[in-house]
Amino acid sequence: MANVGRMSRPSENDGRAGGKRRPWRLAVPVLVLCGLGALLSGCNFNGPTFGESHGVDVQGHDIAKLYSGMVIAGLVVAAIVWSLIFWCIYRYRRRGRDEIPKQFQDHPLLEMTYTIIPLIIVIVIFVFTVITENEVDSLSHPAAATVTVTGFQWGWIFHYHDADGLTVRTTGAHEDLPSAYTASIYPQLVLPDNETTKIILESDDVIHAWYVHAFDFDRFAQPGIHNEFEITPDRIGVYPGQCIEYCGLYHSEMLFSVAVVSQKTYKEWLSYNEHHQGTQPKHFTKGFDETI
Repeated sequence: MANVGRMSRPSENDGRAGGKRRPWRLAVPVLVLCGLGALLSGCNFNGPTFGESHGVDVQGHDIAKLYSGMVIAGLVVAAIVWSLIFWCIYRYRRRGRDEIPKQFQDHPLLEMTYTIIPLIIVIVIFVFTVITENEVDSLSHPAAATVTVTGFQWGWIFHYHDADGLTVRTTGAHEDLPSAYTASIYPQLVLPDNETTKIILESDDVIHAWYVHAFDFDRFAQPGIHNEFEITPDRIGVYPGQCIEYCGLYHSEMLFSVAVVSQKTYKEWLSYNEHHQGTQPKHFTKGFDETI
């Protein structure tokens, strides 16, 4: 009678399956995630991007690899966590009569595991994020081409500067809208394929945001600040762009397109506009003919 309701003192191995631990099993998730990060950082990743673009430029490829690696790492962690949850539900389900389960106050190995593994995951993600950001934000000296992009309410102006100092201005208007992003009323940025173009981004009035989904890239255009970055396209085509920072009444119509053309066509395009300044430059559309 004296022993009724008294819990027995937990043994040293209470709560530990089989009384023995296999520490190497705890390192498996960490090794999988680290190996995945190293694999994605060192290869030409063509796997799933989970809604993000693969990128049609060198910088976009790096961003897509980082994004996909982080999503896959999150899915691996989620799979492990949900597996453990369902295992606990099944393993410690109610069986027969009510009994007080074995009790223990702490589990140092388990506590160290669920502290160290998330810490290592965060460190790995941080390292690859810093590496990718440094690669995307790096500037070459000099770039093959330089374009000054000016945002204003509500359109864009593109200034092209070649070795002779040529500047070509293309700007859009908000009359006769809405139209497709490739319509000639919207401005078009023309870039050479497989060449690095330096973009100098600025704003004439309020804050805008230059965004091209195919490039996996956006950057703020701020009054009084010159943001510089580089784009190295590697796929010929025409891609939509837009302002993604609300900037006023016609924000939704602040569209533009980016035409990536061969280096030969780009030089011909610049040369043609040098001798026809004051006229509307040729506007490329999907499936365009590169004849100038």
